[in-house]
Amino acid sequence: MDYRNLSSMQLDALREVFNIGSASAATSLSVLLDKKIDMGVPNIKIIRLEEILDDDLNNEVIAVLVKIVGEAPGYILHVFDKHVAKEIIKSLIPNGNVFNDMGMSTIAEIGNIIASSYMNAIVSFTGIKMVASVPAVTHDVFNAILISTFIESGQYDDYILDIETLFKGGGGESILGNFYYIPQPGSLENILKKLGMV
Repeated sequence: MDYRNLSSMQLDALREVFNIGSASAATSLSVLLDKKIDMGVPNIKIIRLEEILDDDLNNEVIAVLVKIVGEAPGYILHVFDKHVAKEIIKSLIPNGNVFNDMGMSTIAEIGNIIASSYMNAIVSFTGIKMVASVPAVTHDVFNAILISTFIESGQYDDYILDIETLFKGGGGESILGNFYYIPQPGSLENILKKLGMV
């Protein structure tokens, strides 16, 4: 599918699906951290890959990557700035060494729970079948992680689909993470078919 051919009605339908998934993920994050989480409206952008390359996204981050298999395969990527990841780990393991194996396992489990909540909400809403893989944790600059995930997903074309949701602490304080769903080719068509939009 050439993402530029998506109609405004199709984009609105996809935005609603991803909004439901993101709301479920935000609720799970709120329970895990025992604090109110504000969620932005999912932002669906059809952009040139080089636009990401041009962005100044070289901050150091911790990212959790979950592969989705089934009728709408792709990847869920939850990206935390390094200082945010540190505070999350400290809140759950007060006396632990933050970035040791246990700390990274904690972030991986958070990412797994959030991704599963997101995916299960979409499954319930659309009836589409999807299963999440074991999460992987990586530590790199934001730009490198994001671009490698797009490439891994098979989005090799000049134009790619970027679906991002921003999570913030209650009251819009600090950003608690960038959350991405990156579909593999054919996934959006399957979701739209389930919605009767193709």
